[in-house]
Amino acid sequence: MGRSTRREMDEHDLATIGYEGASVRSFLDALTDAAVELLVDVRAVANSRRPGFSKSALGANLAEAGIDYLHLRALGTPAEGRAAARAGRHGEMQKIFAQHLREPKAESDLATLTELVSSGRTVCLLCLEADPAHCHRTLVAEAVAARVPVRIRHLRSIPDAPEDE
Repeated sequence: MGRSTRREMDEHDLATIGYEGASVRSFLDALTDAAVELLVDVRAVANSRRPGFSKSALGANLAEAGIDYLHLRALGTPAEGRAAARAGRHGEMQKIFAQHLREPKAESDLATLTELVSSGRTVCLLCLEADPAHCHRTLVAEAVAARVPVRIRHLRSIPDAPEDE
């Protein structure tokens, strides 16, 4: 009932998640529990020191869970924005990213993302940062919400011990 009612009102689901501190298992569980159908990676560089979260491994893990994967690189934070975020200058990162979103490639990827969200699939944006208030993925979600009605949900993976695999 809830999902069809939202669809009838043309409000779509858009989730966000960060994998900082999470195992692959808890991360996939959070996505599955939220009925995510498509994970959109909004990292400028889809590499990770955390096993299972680099582009190829992540795509394979998601495929096993029945979740589609798409990397929209132009929706990632530019290097100077990432440096500001690492230094705890979140306001500066937000200003840098707002400027970045006006660039043609970022605008194109934002239009692609908006179409995907409008298609009715449950989409989730991915980045590293656990706290959505300190991550550019919230700014991406808000940019989509300025274009189409969305219900934004910030998912959390439960941090746990490394997997024994």
